[in-house]
Amino acid sequence: MGQRMAKRTIIQIDGGHLRSVARADSRTYNPDFIESFAKNLPAADEEIIRVLYYDCAPIEGKRKRPISGTEHVFVKSDQWLVDLAGRDLFAVRLGILKWRGWKPKASASKGATLTDADFKPDFEQKGVDLRIGLDIATYSNPRLVDRIILVTGDTDLIPAMKLARRNGVQVVGIELPNHKMTHELFAHVDIRRKANWP
Repeated sequence: MGQRMAKRTIIQIDGGHLRSVARADSRTYNPDFIESFAKNLPAADEEIIRVLYYDCAPIEGKRKRPISGTEHVFVKSDQWLVDLAGRDLFAVRLGILKWRGWKPKASASKGATLTDADFKPDFEQKGVDLRIGLDIATYSNPRLVDRIILVTGDTDLIPAMKLARRNGVQVVGIELPNHKMTHELFAHVDIRRKANWP
């Protein structure tokens, strides 16, 4: 029998999803962590041609604190994204981070007098799932790849996943440590794979 050809594969990582689960598991989240995590995802028969990382640059500017009305300054530091984009095989796709105000922390006591310390900034990522979906379509339509390894928790990507599978591209759904992927997402993957932290 002839030698089996390696499957041309891309890795797509929803940074907001990965960061949330990693930090909840007390992991230090930085470019070294992301690169090591990505390198551990492929199987032996997969040739990684690109790692696509999706996230938003930090917000900058002044916002009034919710109780005192004093100004809080957000200092933008996206150097880590520049660093990540310079790693071998990595490409960084950026959405936009929108300011949504302040929301109470889970530790805020009901009925107690609230202070600024009882609130945390509330941001919303915009355009990340759109960019992931567009890249799924781009890589799967002309069959540029055989397999897509997808790290996300976003069910909005199901139509793009269906498109990839209709075009003959296999979708690998990654289940992060100590975290369950939804049944909706797993219903639309070809291979379910558990990941480990680096």
